[in-house]
Order: sequence, then structure tokens, then C-alpha cells
Amino acid sequence: MEKLIIATRASNLALWQAYHIKERIESSFPNVVVALNEITSRGDKILDKPLALIGGKGHFTKELEDEMLAGNADLAVHSLKDVPTYIPEGLELCAITERQDQSDVLLSHTYKSLDDLPSGALVGTTSLRRRMQLLERRPDLKVKELRGNVNTRLKKLKEGQYDAIILAFIGLYRLDLLKDIPFVEKLDFFIPPMGQAALGIEIVSSNNSVREIAMSLNDEPSNLCSKLERDFVSAIGAGCSAPLAVNAVITDDSIKIKAMLGYPDGTNSVHKELTSKVSECTMLGLQLAEEMIADGALDILEKAESIAFKDEMPQRL
Repeated sequence: MEKLIIATRASNLALWQAYHIKERIESSFPNVVVALNEITSRGDKILDKPLALIGGKGHFTKELEDEMLAGNADLAVHSLKDVPTYIPEGLELCAITERQDQSDVLLSHTYKSLDDLPSGALVGTTSLRRRMQLLERRPDLKVKELRGNVNTRLKKLKEGQYDAIILAFIGLYRLDLLKDIPFVEKLDFFIPPMGQAALGIEIVSSNNSVREIAMSLNDEPSNLCSKLERDFVSAIGAGCSAPLAVNAVITDDSIKIKAMLGYPDGTNSVHKELTSKVSECTMLGLQLAEEMIADGALDILEKAESIAFKDEMPQRL
């Protein structure tokens, strides 16, 4: 029997994802026994400040990558949205699983929908991307930083610390937590982040047998869409915490990629989208980035970083 070790974060959602991949591998490769190497990432340890203020990249991936490079794991399972566009030498992002529902959802114990929230209502979110899109639509709302794992965030909502919070639908669905929330509204106007609702399978580049196993998990349409999104983010030079949204979608033989960036308070936003045939889309993400850069995207992102979380960092203003 061959043994394969998966590196995974130790959160409930990360473990769900890792066990899901474990079951798929063992079903497809009966001669392989899969074990988990559970790791607490830097992003899971730092809960007293927004990740966008910490600096650096790979808050949820670096420790897993270090374990692979040290020979303590063969493969890592990541939420793709957490994977930086730079992959360390000796590793590669080998496969992308099929994307599921990419929606962001508004959750509340009191209000049925975003439109029902009164002016001044307090909404919790960790993400500058969500903050930006929410305040562009509802500038009269107040947004407060929300850290912690999914269960911690839901507990804070139930305790009344927030009138509503925004989370990714897919994590709540996978952990079967939606049934406990009175009001759930999908925010269809939100553009998701790069890679939301897909898993990224990262491997040690030199291990060809693990590459074969990992490639069995790959979904080609999801891989293509994710590649264009990652090309865009890489060309813009934005980190995972930036107020930036990008999403590529395939419909029949065409593919459309759309993006949005702006200030975290919902102002100075830039929207753009491009469409091409799937057979001609190789450079579409880079092309979209070039057009948005020509429209001033880099200056906007630089300014956005300087004003983000101004309540939490008055020394920078």
C-alpha cells in the first residue's frame, strides 16, 4: 500500500475539505492510504487584527507549504481563494476541483434581506472586497471587522454583536450551518474573489506519482476560469486581502471575465468585463488587467490600502 499525506489547516471547514479529498483519492486509488497532517496557519493564529494590516501573503498557506518542502506532506488542500499567485520553488498548484456555488450571503437573525437593513445597521465582514461592494450599494450602513472561524462568527451574530454578517455560501453549506440562521440572502450582485468555492491542490513538483493522483481531481473548466482570474490578480499585483473582485464564467463556447476594484468605503470603484471564445481566451485575464491599469487601477489600490481599516490604524492617517 502506498501512503500519501495531506497537509491541511485544522479549522472545521479546512478539515471537511481535506477529508473530502481523502475520500476521493482513496475511492479512485484503492492502493493508496491517505493520512492528514493538521497544521494551524498564521492566519488562524492572528485574530486580533485584520489580515490586510499584517502584511505579506499566504497567511493560510505558508505553513502547509513549509511542511511539504520539509518532506512532511505530499499534497496540500487549500481554499483556492487563499492561495497567492506566487507558488514557492519546488511546489506547484497542480489541480483545481470543480467550483460550486460562489455566492456571498447576508445572514441575520432580525432582518430578512439587505434592503430590510435600516440605515446605520452594523454589518460584519472580514473582507475588503465585501466591504467595498456592500458600501457601494448601501453607503448608509456601518461595517465592522469580523474575525474568527465560521462558528465564532455565527456566534457573534446570534449574540447580537452585529445586525447582519456576510460569509461565503459554500462554507456554510459544507458544514451544514445554514439551517440554524433565520434569514439568508444570496448577494447576487457581488462579484466573488479569485477562486471562491474551488479547492486548490498543491503538490511537491518532483513527485510524479502524487501529480497523477492530484490530476484526477482536476476540473478543466474550473481550472481555466481560475487561471484567468489568477492571471488578472497577478498582473494587478494585488494580495488576497485587497478590495478586488474578479470572476470568469464559461457559457457554451464563450467565456466572460469581470472585475471590480475600488476603495473599501465603496467609492472610486472601477468595473470592467471582457468576453471571448473559450478557444481564444488564453490572455483574457492579462488583457483585463491591462485595461484596468490603464484606467488607474494601481493608483486606486495603493490609495485603498492606505485608507483601509482607518479605525483600526489611526497612526497611518
